Amino acid sequence: MAFDGITIANIVHELNQTITGGKINKIAQPEADELLLTIKNQRVQHRLLISASASLPLIYLTQSNKPSPLTAPNFCMLLRKHIGSGKITAVTQPGLERVIRIEIEHLNELGDLCRKTLAVEIMGKHSNIIFLDETDRILDSIKHVSSHMSSVREVLPGRNYFIPETQEKKNPLNISEDEFANFIYSKPLPVSKALYTSLTGISPVMSEEICCRASVDGGASVSSLSEAERIHLFHTFERLMDDIRQGNFCPSIIYDDEAPLEYASVPLMKYEGYRTEAYASISQVLEHYYAAKNIITRIRQKSAELRKVVQTALERNRKKFDLQTRQMKDTVKKDKYKVYGELLNTYGYNLEEGCRSFQALNYYTNEEITIPLDPTMTPQENAKKYFDRYNKLKRTAEALEEQLKDTQSEIEHLESISTALDIARKEEDLVQIKEELVQYGYIKRKGPAGKKVRVTAKPLHYISSDGYHMYVGKNNYQNEELTFKFAVGNDWWFHAKGQPGSHVIVKTNGDELPDRTFEEAGRLAAYYSKGRQAPKVEIDYTEKKNVKKPGGGKPGFVIYYTNYSLMIEPDISGIREVV
Repeated sequence: MAFDGITIANIVHELNQTITGGKINKIAQPEADELLLTIKNQRVQHRLLISASASLPLIYLTQSNKPSPLTAPNFCMLLRKHIGSGKITAVTQPGLERVIRIEIEHLNELGDLCRKTLAVEIMGKHSNIIFLDETDRILDSIKHVSSHMSSVREVLPGRNYFIPETQEKKNPLNISEDEFANFIYSKPLPVSKALYTSLTGISPVMSEEICCRASVDGGASVSSLSEAERIHLFHTFERLMDDIRQGNFCPSIIYDDEAPLEYASVPLMKYEGYRTEAYASISQVLEHYYAAKNIITRIRQKSAELRKVVQTALERNRKKFDLQTRQMKDTVKKDKYKVYGELLNTYGYNLEEGCRSFQALNYYTNEEITIPLDPTMTPQENAKKYFDRYNKLKRTAEALEEQLKDTQSEIEHLESISTALDIARKEEDLVQIKEELVQYGYIKRKGPAGKKVRVTAKPLHYISSDGYHMYVGKNNYQNEELTFKFAVGNDWWFHAKGQPGSHVIVKTNGDELPDRTFEEAGRLAAYYSKGRQAPKVEIDYTEKKNVKKPGGGKPGFVIYYTNYSLMIEPDISGIREVV
């Protein structure tokens, strides 16, 4: 979600509850476009991170510290000089602009009380942190903007500060119903776009949410709305603004599987059906959301090369399998040639020379068939020719049968690795997957031969509602370890039927498991499988003692004959993970 005016309003609400009235203890500038303020308020220390990064501007409270350069930049030194021990008197937001004003009181060299302001502008590539005096004159900024860089506004020491109005937008916090109707409904635009292009601080996601709450099609033209729909849209919008004015925020992150999809300061009805996790503060939301986003982005970048290797090998093996299947179909006629040879040996003794065909009763089916003949050969030579063809196709079929098994096994192995790449959460998880690809010749090993790769990744660990420990393998090596080294005979083993996925082990401690634990373990096995997007997945489960490893089998591949089955949704919400 865009860092819009509603998110800013939530942050301002939080900062007023935490740092207003506090004293600035430390000012650091870890990056060229970033500040870290340490503030003590009512014996509690808070860290406020402010980033004016063009790619990811942010402001939130954090517990984390960051190392600072040995020599503080000039902007940091100026702030330390003026507000190093200042008191934060107010944190405000003009309208619903993406601007935060942090008002600070401090004593100058003469002991006189002075007021300064830090204006934090979260505006994409135009983001900035601007230091102002009590008349809103710019003392300095973390980014200088000259007239050559912007024709709208200079951000330089000595200039007067103002918020640029590059677009004519209304303040949504004080717009009347008549103004709303005249301003929004006069535009030849879809409803959603008319909202976010007309109102300050409203992002496209939030305008779609307003439409969703009002049961209005955001993609429909405003001119297509009925009078009742227009009234309902305004009242829905106004209820949202009331929540913002009263500080009724519900910070949360919406997840698509394990990946964070969106974050918001208010509940998002448009994502109903997705897993939503509520947080105590918007700062926690922003820190978790962007940390998770960074991890997922980094994992995708790191795994891209491995995915390419796996996909290339899969395509090659699938083509090979199709070719072998076609060749196998051609060997089906081998039995026909065997019958031709037998019938010629049985009935062909009185054939005339030069015959081009021969009709005989097939004693296998009691049907009369016509056998093509080579007129230059005797009946015995024709029979030998058909037996030779039969024997050749028989040998081919036997060879192809083995090749098909090997190719199918190779495809299943590669698909299991592909599923493991989808499950991988950390860079450490990729180490084992890469090692497996190296071991089976898909990637050439770099460095000294036989050097063992250090593995730190561990299986996922959950606890059922009834208190039983459940473990989930994230790749074939972990599956192998869990099933054949970690689990004991009466532990329960779960796996998605007929498709790649994780082995799930439930430690029983000799107890008889409750039904709820069976269901939760089944949900884990369904979720951590190739079928995680399906509405329901069939799960096989059995005691570990019934699971065997076939001779020469690849890691994680097992056989079992005694098992139970259940159909379950691949949903792990509510199952507690041990981190």
